[in-house]
Amino acid sequence: MRPLKIIVLAKQVPDTRHVGPDAMKPDGTVNRGKLSTVFNPDDLHALELALNIKDRIPGTQVTILTMGPQKAADIIREGYYRGVDDGIMISDRRFGGADTLATSYTIVQAIKKIADYDLIVGGRQAIDGDTAQVGPQCADKLNIPQVTYVEEILEIKEDEIIARRRLETGVETVSAPYPVLMTVHGSSPDCRSRKAKKVMKYKYARTKTEMRKGDPVLEALHLKRPHLVIPEWSVEDINADVTKIGLAGSPTKVKSVSSIVLTATESKVLTDSDSDIEGMIKELIKHHTIG
Repeated sequence: MRPLKIIVLAKQVPDTRHVGPDAMKPDGTVNRGKLSTVFNPDDLHALELALNIKDRIPGTQVTILTMGPQKAADIIREGYYRGVDDGIMISDRRFGGADTLATSYTIVQAIKKIADYDLIVGGRQAIDGDTAQVGPQCADKLNIPQVTYVEEILEIKEDEIIARRRLETGVETVSAPYPVLMTVHGSSPDCRSRKAKKVMKYKYARTKTEMRKGDPVLEALHLKRPHLVIPEWSVEDINADVTKIGLAGSPTKVKSVSSIVLTATESKVLTDSDSDIEGMIKELIKHHTIG
């Protein structure tokens, strides 16, 4: 089996467990500067799927691609620590405020620049939007097959890949020719931990913008070790049309944002007896919560 070239689409997202009243800007966009961030959970599953293929097929190359502000370079470093071979950062202020349409356009422009790939994988959806649209939109723009809700890669052949999908009603086995884009379901295996040797090797990896702070020690280290330089692509680098990126290319607009706090007015303590469980189900049906 020939080695594959895999692109992993990953995103740094706000930690939705700690969202306060200043989470949104007046224009309806996310105020990322006020929120702590995490590696999007579903994208970690996609990363593990790609690394598992790399384990199975020697010589496979995995590239992690992320779009976001400068602090999103943490996603590239996390990829390095877990075993990816290359990382690319798409960052430019003009990309800010993008909806799924503008985001998928930007990502596709970067993928077209990479050009050589067999498989693109990403998480099913991002927790800061829950739309599950970016992956399918990328596949459509690239005019390649797509397989969504992937749970496991069952077989890797010379000209096709066979995967199992997790659906609401069960599972489905599908095959697709290369190149293909897959979005990965959260029921797939969790991502492996960082590797200590990889952390030591890449802990000083930085983008050029991060290096503008002028640390002479880091600058000297980057000259000696080119693998520590994280490629950073701007609007011009990916030949993007400025009318299709950021707010300008985003037809989706947020009209208003409300902070809703749910409070319990009453509670019941139930035992595990059949009568208590039966009573609870009858009450839920009566109030149309279920059924």
